[in-house]
Amino acid sequence: MNEILEKAKQWLTPTFDTETQNEIETLLQNNPKDLADRFYKDMEFGTGGMRGTMGAGTNRINKYTLGRATQGLSNYLIENVHKVQLKVVIAYDCRHNSKKFAKVVADVLSANNIKVFLFEDLRPTPELSFAVRHLGCDAGIVLTASHNPPEYNGYKVYWADGGQIVPPHDGGIIAKVNALDFSEINFDAQEDLIQIIGTDVDKVFIKNAVKNGSLSPNVARENLKIVFTSLHGTSIMSVPDALLEAGYTDVHIVEEQKAPDGDFPTVKSPNPEEPEALEMATDLANKTGADIVIGTDPDCDRLGVAVRDLDGNMKLMNGNQTMVVMTEFLLKKWKEEGKINGKQFVGSTIVSTELVNNVATNYGVETKVGLTGFKWIAKMVKDFPELNFIGGGEESFGYMVGDFVRDKDAVTATLLACEVAAYAKQQGSSFYKELLAIYTRDRFYKEHLISITKKGMDGAAEIKQMLSDMRNNPLTEIDGEKIESLSDYQASTRKNIITGEVTKINLPKSNVLIYQTKSGTRIAARPSGTEPKIKFYFSVNTSLDAIENAENVEAELDAKIQRIITEMKLN
Repeated sequence: MNEILEKAKQWLTPTFDTETQNEIETLLQNNPKDLADRFYKDMEFGTGGMRGTMGAGTNRINKYTLGRATQGLSNYLIENVHKVQLKVVIAYDCRHNSKKFAKVVADVLSANNIKVFLFEDLRPTPELSFAVRHLGCDAGIVLTASHNPPEYNGYKVYWADGGQIVPPHDGGIIAKVNALDFSEINFDAQEDLIQIIGTDVDKVFIKNAVKNGSLSPNVARENLKIVFTSLHGTSIMSVPDALLEAGYTDVHIVEEQKAPDGDFPTVKSPNPEEPEALEMATDLANKTGADIVIGTDPDCDRLGVAVRDLDGNMKLMNGNQTMVVMTEFLLKKWKEEGKINGKQFVGSTIVSTELVNNVATNYGVETKVGLTGFKWIAKMVKDFPELNFIGGGEESFGYMVGDFVRDKDAVTATLLACEVAAYAKQQGSSFYKELLAIYTRDRFYKEHLISITKKGMDGAAEIKQMLSDMRNNPLTEIDGEKIESLSDYQASTRKNIITGEVTKINLPKSNVLIYQTKSGTRIAARPSGTEPKIKFYFSVNTSLDAIENAENVEAELDAKIQRIITEMKLN
């Protein structure tokens, strides 16, 4: 505790403003527990940036932790990118303090003689990714905490290719940040180096989104009835305009969730993965008879899609289902146009459904599989310039179409989901029937995710112990099936549990474990990189002989997943 007190008292020095000093003084006198949580560690500038609760302290998002990150980034850029004029673009979302924090970041960059393009108002994260290359910048920064609770904010860094930072730049920037003292931050802005940007970039971004998300020249888009909700986030700035420009005229926006609001007042969590977040939208869909519901998270990089099932009820697709249908559609269109020649690929991640790999194989297209996180899919585009990137996704409701954006992009993915639905409707089918057709051809895959929250110092230790137990005392059987392999991405090894044979995994190290049985049942575990959670991913599959039997088969697979969860004592 003495060490924590010493760290806290440093925040009472003139390096920090009066408001910050007062906040720390109050905590010192009245709330030692809160003080300990704010100073027991430094807010980590991780491989993608930072995300955490706002407030004073080293383990919080504030002017000083963001300033230190930006000073470290500035130092790295100056030392490693040898240009007369370095340039960085900054965007921010609807969260509390995002606009203020964006200006702090702009001030520090400009104080270091770096030219800054600062968006005039909130914008989707994919537009920031696009703007990096569009404006010829050396880096980009977005202030966002995605779908985290209202008390959170965050900071993500992009490199010149428009993708989030990956090795070696991530490690280099982290080293610069960690070497800095708060007193070394230069907050003295050079205002003439800060240029406000807005509609000019919007127009080009939307034009590109429409081009990449509209693949069927003769589809009757006006016949598709859409319900859209921005969940109080940034997508309201782009998605309605993109839909209109693409030709979708029957669009119903959830008015109660239209205004950007960092409190997210109408939802428990602004996370389109959760059915309750899209409840208002599905209610509106039932009133209007809509074909499809789309909801995006606060920074508009992920989307939730609900469509009519065989009985006409709205059904929320999971991220794996959406990515499978959209990938199938893209591949079909590329094939129809004669563009598949063995020099294309689609992207996925180690915890996403293996069904997408099967779909791509049907078209003679390779699936490149990377670690969790979209930066690894963006890196594939950069690493294989001789190949065409068709599209790619991950189970957590993110998808990227083409390579004009180098991050998951709910603007273009919204257009693509609507394109699938409009095209299917015109053919007498539906989005959901297209999914079931894939299941009958390639097996019915069902995935499920559970997240277990463990907060604070004790929680972090518990998560560490859970993974240690799974690693050192591996399961040998699950739901009556023998475990065939254990992939340990931290150790870069895949061990055949039956034969004892060990093979190397050629991906960067990551704290992920994946168990797999011979029949393809899969259990993955990993700690969240942005929240105090451990995540478990389950995947099971079986054959589907006819679309009419889908409901019964799905119920069997759901029951299997629940048996596994119970067996692992996770419920």
